[in-house]
Amino acid sequence: MKKILYCFLLFPAFLSAQINESDTLKFKASLSSTGFWQRGNVETTIFRVKSEVSYKPWKKWVFKTQNSYVLQEFGKQKADEDILSLNFLYFNPEQKIYPLLLGFVSTNFRREIKIRYLTGAGVTFQILKKKNNWLKFSISSEYEHTDFKRNSFNYSEYDGSQSINTFRATLWVNGKYHLLKKKVILSHESYFQPSLQYGNNFRWWVDVGLELPVWKFLNFKINYLDTFESVVIEGQKQDDRFLTFGFTLKSY
Repeated sequence: MKKILYCFLLFPAFLSAQINESDTLKFKASLSSTGFWQRGNVETTIFRVKSEVSYKPWKKWVFKTQNSYVLQEFGKQKADEDILSLNFLYFNPEQKIYPLLLGFVSTNFRREIKIRYLTGAGVTFQILKKKNNWLKFSISSEYEHTDFKRNSFNYSEYDGSQSINTFRATLWVNGKYHLLKKKVILSHESYFQPSLQYGNNFRWWVDVGLELPVWKFLNFKINYLDTFESVVIEGQKQDDRFLTFGFTLKSY
């Protein structure tokens, strides 16, 4: 019984899928949480929580916020403790082209990032907009400030300072498609983010999900996440990859 319980806790669970800000509903929200706790010969703690809210404060404005927290410990040795907050303000997102403002805040224990924040603005282009299928491209520009815990990096030109400031340009691509008579759902969300000042300072983030409907409000999900940062603390790897399996609980 205990083995079954442990397997269940290790199986990620997601409440609701990727929220489309162009939907006409005034309020949409989602919350996901998964965890694993074991003590004895092996001590392990894994806890993940993520929330997403989309709200229309005024008739043509939509505010969307995505927030997540991750904690992982193995043998009382901390592996991760990260916070990520992505915040967007869209104007008239039901149109094919609409502007946006953004503000991000994050920390990353493994990459030794004490605090990172970005603020900027951009524009979104809706390439495909149907009830069950959509594809969007966005272009934005941001100012970024990052404080690290150390001042020694994989590129020596950044050594000596624990802070890196730069202006960035970002290309975003995200979409969702119902395939094979809605028996398969493919979703993707990605961005490429180069610095406008330093040619060797760039990052990308790719999140791809494949869902198989089990019930009206329940899908089985396979998720692949690839993140890359070119400038990291000396000795760290630039690329992180995750493959997870779980369920999607849909509230709408």
